[in-house]
Amino acid sequence: MCKTDIAARLQVRRAAEKPAKTSPNSGKDKQLTMWKPNQPGTPATPEPSRPTPPSGAPIFDTNPRPSTPGAPVAAAGEQATIGKSLVVKGELSGSESLYVDGKVEGAINLPGNRVTVGRNGQVAANIMAREIVVLGKVRGNCQASDRIDIRSEGSLTGDVVAARISIEDGAFFKGGIDIRKPGTGDKPGEPAPAEEHKA
Repeated sequence: MCKTDIAARLQVRRAAEKPAKTSPNSGKDKQLTMWKPNQPGTPATPEPSRPTPPSGAPIFDTNPRPSTPGAPVAAAGEQATIGKSLVVKGELSGSESLYVDGKVEGAINLPGNRVTVGRNGQVAANIMAREIVVLGKVRGNCQASDRIDIRSEGSLTGDVVAARISIEDGAFFKGGIDIRKPGTGDKPGEPAPAEEHKA
């Protein structure tokens, strides 16, 4: 083999091993382009397929609102919220739980649901519900078919009628307490039936 034949083969081999990398402006000085992940020729990793929910399926919010620390969340069903800047005057009634973080004056009547008065809540109303949780301030009589819970930051001024009551250390309470078994004396002011004791 002659030297020119070997030199020609080496040049062909080097040209095959090194592809020329030039910028789109080949008229100027030759510049090497940097590798970019979206360049054609580089295998892009495909995005994983996302299952589509069947029609009629509930759509959940992927960015839920931040909740107030220490605020109980409704376990099931819906919950309405009265925000910090809202003032409601009149009677509230309905068939869902209620979270009050604003001001309410009048009456709250949600017999089968929970009423929660948040830390910023100020309620000047009589409350009738299945369960009442007080984290803020309440002035008015409260009647619960299940329980009343006054948390350490809470303040309740008024008479209470409930099957169970819980008052944490540091809570303020001023009023009368009437503990009734479920199903007896449903209306406030109605005396519970006297129990007979046999000797």
